[in-house]
Amino acid sequence: MTEEAREKASAPSRPRPVSPPLIEVRNLKLWYQLQQHKRRSVKEVLLSPRKGSAQVHWALNGVSFQCHEGEALGIVGHNGAGKSTLCLVLAGILTPDTGTVQVRGEVTPLLNFGAGFNRELTGRTNAYLYASFLGIPHRVVDRRLDDIIAFSELGNFIDQPMRSYSAGMKARLGFSVASILDPKIMILDESLAPGDLAFKAKSRTRMMEMIQHSQLLIVVSHSCALLRQICTHCLWLDHGQTRLFGEVHQVLDAYEEAMGGEEILDLDEP
Repeated sequence: MTEEAREKASAPSRPRPVSPPLIEVRNLKLWYQLQQHKRRSVKEVLLSPRKGSAQVHWALNGVSFQCHEGEALGIVGHNGAGKSTLCLVLAGILTPDTGTVQVRGEVTPLLNFGAGFNRELTGRTNAYLYASFLGIPHRVVDRRLDDIIAFSELGNFIDQPMRSYSAGMKARLGFSVASILDPKIMILDESLAPGDLAFKAKSRTRMMEMIQHSQLLIVVSHSCALLRQICTHCLWLDHGQTRLFGEVHQVLDAYEEAMGGEEILDLDEP
C-alpha cells in the first residue's frame, strides 16, 4: 500500500450531506372562534346587548413533524381530529396562527375534485377551468383533452352544461383533469376516489401511478391496509394534537389497538 493510500485509509470518513426535509412543521397551531349563544332574560339583553361569547376551538395544537424526499406520510385520526385542516395548511390554503411550516417544492393538493366548476358551462369548458385552478397550463389540456374525456367516461355529456351532471359525474371529470398532473409533493385525500366500484378501482390505479412519480406523498385515508402498503411514516392526530408520529407500522399498530382493532370509516371533516 502506498503512503497516499495509507493516508486515505486512516483519514476519518466524512458523513454524507443530508438533504433538508421537503416539509418541516414546527409547533403548528391554528384555531377558530366559535360563537356561543344562550338564553338570556329581557333585563340581561337590555343591560348587555351582546350577541354571544366567543370560544376558541383548536383545530391544530402544537403539531410538529418532518418529511423527506422519497417518503410517504399517512395521516390518521378520528373525525374532526384536524387531518383536513393540516392538509389545507400544507397546501398553503390556510395560514397557521402560530408555528412554522416550511415547504421546499411545489405542492399539488388533490383535496376537492371539481372545486370551481361553473354549472352553466359545458364539461369541456369546465375541464379547462378546473385545470387553471390546479395550475395546469392551457396547452397541456389541449394536448391531453382526449385522454381526460376518455378517462372520465362522460362520452357526449362532455359538451352538456354542468347543471345536468350528477355529483358523481362532476367528481369523475375533476379527478380526470387532476390525473394528468405530474406532482412533486402530492397531498391526497384517498377517500375522494369517485364513481362506482369499477371507476374507483381505475382511479386508485391512477393514484398509485402519480404516487410513484412524486418526490413526497401525504395521504389521508381511513384504510390502514392502504397506508401500510404505500406509506413509510404515519402521523396520528387526536383533537388537533400529535398522538404519535413515526414509522407507519409502529403508528398504525398503536392506532388500531386504540380503536379496538377496527378500521374507522372516515367521514368528511367540517
